[in-house]
Amino acid sequence: SFIGLNRSASVAVVRELANAGAGGAVCFASGFRESDLDDGELLQTQLVTAAGDMPILGPNCYGFINYVDNAVVWPDQHGGVTVDGGVAIVAQSSNVAINMTMQQRGLNLAYLVTLGNQAQTQVCDLVDALVADPRVSAIGLYLEGFGDIERFCHSALRAREAGKSIVVLKVGKTQKAQVATFTHTASMAGGAAASSALLVRLGIVEVSTISVFLETLKLLDHLGPLTGSAIASVSCSGGEAGLMSDLAEGSELQYPDFSPATTSVLRKILGLRVTVANPLDYHTYIWGDVPTMTDCFSAIVAAPFDLHVFVLDIPRADRCDPSGHDCAIEAICNCAVALAERGIRPTIAVIGLLPENLSADVIDKFRCADVITLHGVETAIAAIDASIRAGQKGFVDSVIPMLSASVSTATSKLLDEVSAKKVLKSYGLAIPFSAVVSTLTELQQVTKNKEHSWVLKVLGVAHKTEIGGVRLNLRTEAELEFAFEDLMQVAASLSPHDLQQQELNQGRETQILLEQQIESPIAELIVGVSRDASGLMLLTLGSGGIYAELIKDVTHLLLPTTANAVYKALSELKLAPLLKGYRGRPAANMDLVVAAIMAIDAYVVDQGEGLLSLDVNPLMVTPTAVFAVDALIEFV
Repeated sequence: SFIGLNRSASVAVVRELANAGAGGAVCFASGFRESDLDDGELLQTQLVTAAGDMPILGPNCYGFINYVDNAVVWPDQHGGVTVDGGVAIVAQSSNVAINMTMQQRGLNLAYLVTLGNQAQTQVCDLVDALVADPRVSAIGLYLEGFGDIERFCHSALRAREAGKSIVVLKVGKTQKAQVATFTHTASMAGGAAASSALLVRLGIVEVSTISVFLETLKLLDHLGPLTGSAIASVSCSGGEAGLMSDLAEGSELQYPDFSPATTSVLRKILGLRVTVANPLDYHTYIWGDVPTMTDCFSAIVAAPFDLHVFVLDIPRADRCDPSGHDCAIEAICNCAVALAERGIRPTIAVIGLLPENLSADVIDKFRCADVITLHGVETAIAAIDASIRAGQKGFVDSVIPMLSASVSTATSKLLDEVSAKKVLKSYGLAIPFSAVVSTLTELQQVTKNKEHSWVLKVLGVAHKTEIGGVRLNLRTEAELEFAFEDLMQVAASLSPHDLQQQELNQGRETQILLEQQIESPIAELIVGVSRDASGLMLLTLGSGGIYAELIKDVTHLLLPTTANAVYKALSELKLAPLLKGYRGRPAANMDLVVAAIMAIDAYVVDQGEGLLSLDVNPLMVTPTAVFAVDALIEFV
């Protein structure tokens, strides 16, 4: 049933349908939890209660279109056609969903389902149903929120086990987008870092534009996830070849050289005036000679690449004569047909430099030969990259991430540096030798006859550098004495706003932390843990020290994590070369670095919902050891 009534009447009709034993309903009306209306939350609860066991989509959604069985519960136009099978798209935005059906890219769309507020039926329910349908090749999710994250994780892992890739385009990454998202479908978007880390953990491919979303789904439907990253690129222009190479920078795409045998064949066909390289610019010497073009292209598609791409733009038929390009279309199709006749599925894609330069007629010609078209070179590169990532299975984690309840931070409590490092030490994290002193005499007693460089810090302050609360490289008694007196004055000038846990600092004598300075570290890392609005516990790894926020060299994982995931995450940082031994400098003992991070992981897991955030900055790495030099822990 489709309920196209106002919100109040919709609740009553849902109740009547449920009592009558109806199979399900689509609730079109808005004005529920997503709205600013005072009774919106209550009305949505009443809607779910009225439905009982009867499935409902929405509220605030258009319904669904089943293109394989021609079953439609939908109130508006759509641009799809009947298909035997293809991809399924689930979207929280009905308007975006409508626009997707209007695509003219040759995408086989089997199902389109809109969710709206996910009041009862959630994205995980639909993923489970679509995974079970053998006519669905891949699943695309246009999401504003995940709904029940734990159930979503289980559904995603089941899809992975069934060999069905999921592509996600998630909105709500900026603060304004999060506000708009909640207003639209009452979905808690959470932070972009946490949601992206969740998708990576589950082996789900995330993309950032609708065009890439559709092209990736099309590639997955046609060929499935790419099993490797070796790409052959063919064009008749040096500019196109250069563009293909440049746009692949930073992606998973690789352009290996042609084998000597393939190179020899291509040189015989193309002559000495053409440089045989990948990406290949075959020039136009053979243009118009279909047999020779077919021979050239056949040599390339016979080579063992994971995907063979041909860059080809067809002139517009309303102002030009496109027949001069028929030779290229015919030659590419000849290659594909020849492979099919030998029982080999062609792995050929034609890329239009501009998306509009491959018309529906051209798309149909290539589809008849089992050749896929990709529209727009930037979009095509991104879609190929996503398809390669979809085929990478090495780092999917089947352990469901930690989920904590959403809490207010107004009453949170902080552990100072000394207390924080003490508890982390109990989990195996190394800390430098230190002592808390309140007088110059105590300082002198601790440092007497010890030949070290020392550090002095004001205790009870979260961000010591900002208030001038740290003194480094102190070696002599005079330097220590001067720095101590200076920091005592800094501490005396602090306002209550500067202090952690003001009630604990009131009436307490000023304390200074004396610590042995770590000499000549290879690198300084930041290891942070924060509770996302979604309840996920996010581990942040990156370049640490006082410039951490300026450099912003970070990567993210969800807790609990694994040692393998930590190794991989560290290898993706810009400072990774430092850890490996940059320009002859000593390398870090990566086992010790990973062990230190896993110690923090174990501590956070044990604390459970009691922990709000944790910050170790810096985690200093030397060739033989790893030390937590500063730490801060915040509890609920």
